Order: sequence, then structure tokens, then C-alpha cells
Amino acid sequence: MIIEQIYTGCLAQGAYYIQSGNEAAIIDPLREIKPYIEKATAHGATIKYVFETHFHADFVSGHLDLAKETGAEIVYGPNANPTFKANIAQDGDEFILGNVKIKVLHTPGHTMESSCYLLSDENGKETAIFTGDTLFIGDVGRPDLAQKAAHLTQDELAGTLFDSLHSKIMHLDNDIIVYPAHGAGSACGKNMSKETTDTLGHQKETNYALRSNMTREQFIKEVTTGLMPPPAYFPVNVKMNKEGYESFDEVLKKGTHPLNPNEFETIANETGALLLDTRNPQVFAQGFIPNSINIGIDGNFAPWVGALIADINQPILIIADEGREEEVVTRLARVGYDHAIGYLIGGFKSWVQAGKEIDEIESITVDELNSILGKGAELNILDVRKQSENYSEHIIGAKNVPLDFINENMNQVDKNKTYYVHCASGYRSMIFNSIMRARGFNNLIDVKGGFKAIKESGKIKVSDYVCPSTML
Repeated sequence: MIIEQIYTGCLAQGAYYIQSGNEAAIIDPLREIKPYIEKATAHGATIKYVFETHFHADFVSGHLDLAKETGAEIVYGPNANPTFKANIAQDGDEFILGNVKIKVLHTPGHTMESSCYLLSDENGKETAIFTGDTLFIGDVGRPDLAQKAAHLTQDELAGTLFDSLHSKIMHLDNDIIVYPAHGAGSACGKNMSKETTDTLGHQKETNYALRSNMTREQFIKEVTTGLMPPPAYFPVNVKMNKEGYESFDEVLKKGTHPLNPNEFETIANETGALLLDTRNPQVFAQGFIPNSINIGIDGNFAPWVGALIADINQPILIIADEGREEEVVTRLARVGYDHAIGYLIGGFKSWVQAGKEIDEIESITVDELNSILGKGAELNILDVRKQSENYSEHIIGAKNVPLDFINENMNQVDKNKTYYVHCASGYRSMIFNSIMRARGFNNLIDVKGGFKAIKESGKIKVSDYVCPSTML
């Protein structure tokens, strides 16, 4: 028997390949299906099932393309009502895969169709459980996403999740391995570990939500406290996963359409497309196409695209490092941004060579910032990290304007003032600066290296933890 976790760091997402004999199953596949097919072919296996733990909100699954390509059967747990052909299993149903069995455990709470898959090996021993967004390492799934569909409040969903955990999972053997759908960095939970697997026994000991002495009421309170609003693209991804989507191959073909600078400029003007520059933030700062925004491909690219590009159907034109255009389109498609319409041949260099207009963002080092401070200048400093990061440590006197809520926070920034902008390391601050510059805010200066560099320099005073109540 083979169990392989296929983890995608950008989305903090785990898909799974299971094989017994010459039959394989995939759990919660990503949009691009080629790696799964190649893996099965290499192992001499046929993909028999595609198991979906629920209708995902944070990414578009590859279930439809994978089933179409391989003939595999799509399986959901109870309460699922997709518009396409699928096996809607009942609680307790078992599926034979080679010499092993996979049992459906209906665990509503995160969503009402949420289900886990319990794997028994060739000897009939329960060895692994694939928990989707029901149980993470260090956390459980957030119970607020399915309120509208379930006609329940988040407290009612949290109570349902408590019941599911205690009736279906807590009594299982401690040596069972837990394989969740996400790890740290996902917006599907609030306290996930960086570890991506663990034994169930260790989770019973360390996961705050699985404490044996926790009452249902305590669980509801703790699980719902501190939840941040979900990204706006989540409902769209649920709809796509439930109702279908365009073939990934077609999305990739459209998005990787090459355009020379003149064609790129013409199409940008005709379509009003978003100009998405995915280069390194500091490279972007030195020169970019006016009104383009920077979300670097070498960061949490897809989640930030989903959080910040409000219109998921907006056409997108790509400026990328040469050779990485397909990667950009793929990672956009993973979160449902299927409307990339082309990329700039030769990247930004070709734009410069064509004599086109360019723009820049000033970016200074911590030493330069400290020098300005040493002259007694009164500076406006914007900290665009999350509020929780700011509470933990921050520059004294800095204003916290989180990138996550840039549209709501724009009114806190005065177009006529100069601001020095930082995040944790420089990735988010450049996103913030590029978006604001495209909206006419021309007096924002980026701080290279962000708060990490500021703190390490020891030259600028930072505060220790501040209780949120004292910030009011």
C-alpha cells in the first residue's frame, strides 16, 4: 500500500495519493491533474476514485478534469448535491481499493457535506484518516463558511462540528495517522500547525479543540473566537467546485497566449484588464508598467490574489519572469482566476526595449530610514501586517493598515502625505504600495526587508506585546 501526501505550500494544501495493488485513489486533488495521472502510470495503477472531503472554498479542485480523463468515480459524503455525476455516499459506506478499504465518516460542521475517509490496511487495521477541513493538526475547521447554505448560525455549525468530532473521530485508535487538507497559512482555520501529519493520539493531547474535558459550549466559544472574515473569493470557489468549471487545459491555453509590447498595450486598453506583475518585489520597484500591481510568484501568491482581486472574472494580463508564465496561470487557476488572457513576451525587459512608459516605487533600507529619523524628522510609518502581528510587536508610533483589508483601509491614508511602508519582510508592503500607486497614491516609500530588518538593526525602537484592549 502507498500513501503519499502531495503538499502545495502556496495554498498550504494537502492532496493524497493512495494505491493498493494496481488501483489508486486521489483525495482532494488540485486543479492541474497531470501529476496524479503520471504518478499512477509510473506505479502501474489505474485511478479508480476521486474522493472529495467537501466543496472546497479556498481552491478549485481537479475532480472533474481527473474523472473525465481517467474514468474515475467522484465520491462525496452525505448532503452533497453537485450538479455533475458523482457517488453521494452514505455514512459508513465502504469502498474497496485493491486490498484495502476506505470508509466514509460523515462529519458535518465545517460544511454540512464534510466527510472524513478512514483507511483500513490489507489486514483490516484502521491506519489512517483523511480529515479534509474537519480536523487539522492543531486546529479544526472554521464553522462560519457554510452558514447560508446550511441555514445555520456559526455557533450551530460549531456545535455540529463538536458532535461530529466526538461521535466519529475521538474514539478511534490513537495510532491512526491524521492526514488533513491544510496546514499553517490556510484561511480555513486559525491555529494550524506547520506540521502536516500527526497521530490522532498526539492530537488528542495537544489540539486545543480536542481536549477531553471540553464541554460543547466551551468548544463553540473557543472555535468561533478570533475568526477573521474569509476571503471574498471563497464563495466563488465553492460554486465552481459544486457546479463545474472550464477545463484547466483551456484556461492554460488562454492564459499563456504570448503578446508583444504593442499587442499587450492595445489589449490592456481595450479590455481594461488587470496588469499583474509577478516578479520579485524589489525588482518590480525598480521599474514596472504604470498601473500594474505586484504580487510576487515566490510568496503566498494564490491566496493574496484571492484576497485582493475582488472581481474573479476580471481579465488579467501577466508580466512575469521569462519561463514562469505557465506557473502563474496555473496558480491563478487553482483559486478560480480563470480569465488570464495573455502574457508579455520577454517580460518587462521587452517593454523597456520597446520604449514604453515605465514607473518606479522608491524603496529604502533600514539604515536610510534610521538616518531620516536621526535628523529629527517626523515620519508617517504604515505597518501593513495583520493586526495580530502588529499587536505582538511594532514600531512605536506606526499606524497599522493591514493589507488584508486595503479596500476598507484606504481612507486612513492621505494622498498628500509621505508614508514609509513596511510589512514583515517586504513582500506584502510592495503589494500594498503597488495597489495604492495604481489608485493615485504617489507618496508611499517602501522599507526593504520589513519589520524583520528593522528589528534586527536595533536602531529603531519597537514595542513589546500590547493587549488589544489598550489600543482602543
